[in-house]
Amino acid sequence: MLSKKMEEALNKQLNAEAYSSYLYLAMSASLEAQNLPGSAHWMRVQSQEELGHVMKFYKYIVERRGRVTLRAIEAPPAEWDSPLAAFEEAFRHEQKVTGLINELVELAAKEKDPATGVFLQWFVSEQVEEEASVDKVVQVLRLAGKAPGGLLVIDHKLGERSASKGG
Repeated sequence: MLSKKMEEALNKQLNAEAYSSYLYLAMSASLEAQNLPGSAHWMRVQSQEELGHVMKFYKYIVERRGRVTLRAIEAPPAEWDSPLAAFEEAFRHEQKVTGLINELVELAAKEKDPATGVFLQWFVSEQVEEEASVDKVVQVLRLAGKAPGGLLVIDHKLGERSASKGG
């Protein structure tokens, strides 16, 4: 069984993952409005991946005889001035999520809960991948600068992102 402290922290992370999904969906909508369907697709795939993370936390809490507590999801911003601005915010957001996962790992150790520590290792590895993935897009967008042709090529490439790997 989960300690009450660990259960509360895992529920808080479940909510944070739901917010992440909402944030990426909002970014997708903003990019659609900028007529960048490939970038919008990339963000929709990311949103779906975050929903997979929500379900991983949900299932884990239930398996450990904890109680899932769903909370309100904060409304994300609705507009970004450019694809670069959206992807830079996505990168900052992933860094924040990495910090939250690291705090959970520390709490699991403090609570003497090795099972939760093992469960969280998947997320530790996933966050390395998440940060690297979005940072790669940020770097390419910075290289393209304001060149419309470069942006269109990048947008096309982002549209090729395949669906989630089961996150």
